[in-house]
Amino acid sequence: MPATTLARFQRITPQQLRAFEASARLLSVTRAAQELCVSQPTVSVQLRELASTLGEPLFQQCGRSIQLTQAGEALFVTVRELAGCWQRLESRLAEIHGLVRGRLKLAAVTTAEYFVPDLLGSFAAAHPGVDIELAIENRDRVVGRLAQGQDELVVMMMPPDNLPLERLEFQTNPLVVIAPSSHPKAHLPIRLNDLAQERWLMREPGSGTRMATEQHFQQQGFVPSVAMSLGSNEAIKHAVAAGLGIAVLSRLAVCPPLWPVVATSAGEPGPADPLTMLQVEGFPLNRHWYVVWRNDLPLSAAARHFLHYLQSGS
Repeated sequence: MPATTLARFQRITPQQLRAFEASARLLSVTRAAQELCVSQPTVSVQLRELASTLGEPLFQQCGRSIQLTQAGEALFVTVRELAGCWQRLESRLAEIHGLVRGRLKLAAVTTAEYFVPDLLGSFAAAHPGVDIELAIENRDRVVGRLAQGQDELVVMMMPPDNLPLERLEFQTNPLVVIAPSSHPKAHLPIRLNDLAQERWLMREPGSGTRMATEQHFQQQGFVPSVAMSLGSNEAIKHAVAAGLGIAVLSRLAVCPPLWPVVATSAGEPGPADPLTMLQVEGFPLNRHWYVVWRNDLPLSAAARHFLHYLQSGS
């Protein structure tokens, strides 16, 4: 490393890097200060000193918010790479002593929230030295996190094709058609075209469930009448129960239904059952869950152990 570069790098403090990382991630100096438990002027001073040392503006004002400049984006990538290097060093040092320690950063799409915490719970019990960070986001945000290298591992159904990824298939994900329990075709075998006049409720554009559903519909030459797009499985379940339409969801999101207890006609409490799964030809639509990771970035010991845990089923 040239002496001038080294001298400039040595003037950068850990406090400045923490202030920058939080501000770049949150795109807010105020929120960064709150997260770091310091004053906003303190963060502002650290950012100015960092920009002065690098000789480049790191943020630009856009209305009432801030955005990263090109130099800021480059520094953000570098700061994340540095953090990843330290985490891998900690994991390697732990491995030398026969321990599994470190931090596992994992993200999952929203439908995976029905089973990923259970997987992590048993893994955490077997590896108490591993700190786990789990982010639950919609597919578009998860893909964005994957592109930025924010997480080592990601659980999703429809991995993107434009990133250098490895993938491990580890669980099936059946998609089913749900309707109100009062639907006239409940409990009857039907064809997809029998539902041509139905109002369809769909997940938001970019959702893995929606992408898989639209692919199947296109293959079948079926054009649904989409009445509404909703941003969560729970919103769709409640909308279907209210009679607003029918939908395709992961069976994981439907069974068991988490509905309140109501009184039966005999006066005894019984489970409410506002939803039914229609017996549609071609459904359940069998898809799979994958854990994916960047093949151009090294994995920590904790991430490697989690992959082994999934492969071994224990």
